[in-house]
Amino acid sequence: MPEAIEIQLKKGALELCVMALLARADSYAYEIASELAAAIGMGEGTIYPLMRRLQSDGLVETYLVESPAGPPRKYYRLSEAGRKSFTGQKEAWTNFSAAVDQVVFGGAK
Repeated sequence: MPEAIEIQLKKGALELCVMALLARADSYAYEIASELAAAIGMGEGTIYPLMRRLQSDGLVETYLVESPAGPPRKYYRLSEAGRKSFTGQKEAWTNFSAAVDQVVFGGAK
């Protein structure tokens, strides 16, 4: 059962994590997937559909960068709408995680 909870928590936080990485620096999907795999154990297969959705929702923009080893890489950056969404999501996450901590730990942190 705890494994199912961990998976759901990761899925729920995935968009926020991707946007946080893009708020720091433009990146390509494989690099984002690698960072998230190392940090929270998310698989690469979950990133690509999310990146397409973020693009279709207007939260990220893309551009190509020539690669010295292979075809050009598709880089992602937050759009203005994406930056606004990220700010709102961070605030919501902060409020939500504080409320969960209050319930789970009874205020003793």
